[in-house]
Amino acid sequence: MATNTPDIRIPDDLKPADGRFGSGPSKVRPEQLEAVMEASPEVMGTSHRQGPVKFVVASLRNGLAELLQLPDGYEVILGNGGTHACWDGLVAGFIEQRSLHASFGEFSSKFAKGVAAAPFLDDPVLVEAEVGTHPTVSHVDGIDTYALTHNETSTGVMAPVTRPSQDGLVVVDATSAAGGLRVDIAECDVYYFSPQKSLASDGGLWLAAVSPAAIERIEARAAAGDRWIPPFVDLKAALDNARKDQTLNTPALATLIMADAQVQWFCHNGGLAFSAGRSDASAAHLYGWADAHALATPFVTDPAMRSSVVGTIDFDDSVDAAAVAAVLRANGIVDTEPYRKLGRNQLRIAMFPAIDPDDVLALTGCIDHVLAELT
Repeated sequence: MATNTPDIRIPDDLKPADGRFGSGPSKVRPEQLEAVMEASPEVMGTSHRQGPVKFVVASLRNGLAELLQLPDGYEVILGNGGTHACWDGLVAGFIEQRSLHASFGEFSSKFAKGVAAAPFLDDPVLVEAEVGTHPTVSHVDGIDTYALTHNETSTGVMAPVTRPSQDGLVVVDATSAAGGLRVDIAECDVYYFSPQKSLASDGGLWLAAVSPAAIERIEARAAAGDRWIPPFVDLKAALDNARKDQTLNTPALATLIMADAQVQWFCHNGGLAFSAGRSDASAAHLYGWADAHALATPFVTDPAMRSSVVGTIDFDDSVDAAAVAAVLRANGIVDTEPYRKLGRNQLRIAMFPAIDPDDVLALTGCIDHVLAELT
């Protein structure tokens, strides 16, 4: 962010109705907060081992099964701690000996680093691509787990979810994708994510759609007894507790309620076609605007790789994108700054389903206003 924010006022009639465009935590709809209030005192402040909370967990699990159109035998499991805890669980209790990782940004590379640090696993195979693109993954002998990323939040690249091989199981990081991007779950075995992105909730929880083959792997690894698995990241414990509609430890109840409210909103309005359609509409405008702009361009050059939920827009060297973001923030339009480690002269704009496509349209009008004032 620029040290000194230019004194530029954006007219109120140009501003979006809601100025939150963060890539996580993301915008929470007012209706979700109302759902939390309506859940008190029956749910808020009560035991997560009892019926009222377990009903919310069951509703969320069933809603996700409907939203993702889970094939027969697939289940939704969940655990405390967010995606990083899920990664640790996959390292400790899922990968058998060697994994392959598609690496094309900050978050897709982090899982591979965790695997490399595990003394009981072979070094992972990395299939890498330059930031702003994604690699193509194919069969490699000796791989028991293929680790893919549906959407790279740091760069705004989305990759297809397809099985690279019939040998080995496929795990997909869908942290910023689930609910906002279309997916055929049959193409993978573990589709895991956190609720603070497209589900417009808070962090501290992970969820996953798991196949019968993944369930068999989880149970076999737990029964093998050849590794110590910390209970907090034990996928078998997560599976067993999920089947009781609960988590190992006390969850953040508001997180569950808000996530469930969002999933029910999706399902009642047409499912993934509705939720992903909202993100598609936002993305079509943002990228169309940038493609036609004299001073802006999509960072991801291949249209097929451009994310529909996180857009990254580069600016000409004559523009200080940090100053643009600072002016937007001063005018109540927040969290458009780029990912800190990418180090580009750009804005990063979330387009999760909770964000109204009309607000993305208004945002680009605000950016145009700021650019006119700055240049």
